[in-house]
Amino acid sequence: MTERTHTLVSGTAPLLISIPHLGRRLPARIAGSFTPIAREVADTDWHLDRLYGFATALGASVLGAEVSRYAIDLNRPPGGESLYPGQTTTGLCPTETFRGEPLYADGAPPDADELARRLQDYWQPYHQALQAELERLHQVHRHVLLWEAHSICSVLPRLFEGKLPDLNFGTNDGKSCDPDLLATVLADDVPGFTQVVNGRFKGGYITRRYGQPEAGTHAIQLEMCQSCYMDETSPFGYRPDRAEKVQPALQTMLRNGLTWLERKNAGAA
Repeated sequence: MTERTHTLVSGTAPLLISIPHLGRRLPARIAGSFTPIAREVADTDWHLDRLYGFATALGASVLGAEVSRYAIDLNRPPGGESLYPGQTTTGLCPTETFRGEPLYADGAPPDADELARRLQDYWQPYHQALQAELERLHQVHRHVLLWEAHSICSVLPRLFEGKLPDLNFGTNDGKSCDPDLLATVLADDVPGFTQVVNGRFKGGYITRRYGQPEAGTHAIQLEMCQSCYMDETSPFGYRPDRAEKVQPALQTMLRNGLTWLERKNAGAA
């Protein structure tokens, strides 16, 4: 039986929300090689499907991974090169958690054959689905927004100093998105939340690979502090009292983006 690698809900609006680190499943074939710490899958982007649950009402497509990033990271280049040279980060098939804890019981990373299999079985299906959905949307809309939804623990000394801003937007230093679209998305104040653009997180592989504004695909990554909507320690519970404060801001941002796209697409017709 083939393991499902992702879910996709297709919409009609020029908006695709991608959640590549949503998955919590360690495939049965390799699960035994992981440490007990790894099986907690702490570095999951927990509950983002619930947090963005309003998106389908906006007409958005939503793509979410089911396989854990500990098996293979869908937001890393297939060649494994670092997106942040000189900075501590995790790779295509990570061997440590964000806190530096070992993922593999024997301490050894996957060999070349195993890496190739994971690329084929888990990485490629997600990217094929993402590419196909973008192409489908482009059959109707000249300009499309790819919203890369991510979340992370707000304090991770191994990866960054101090506490991360609540909302971290990345556009590959302005290369993955029309600057006017980004300005429109961020036009409304978000009281109670700190934010930065192209700070510690500038967008991962998906943002950099698919964000081609000159070709009509605009990519924005939002790396959100998990403290905005959930408990950051096990069992990583969803916090509706927190989520209800940040969800209106997310809705406003996406509606602003759709308004810009509607104008842009009308002008391109």
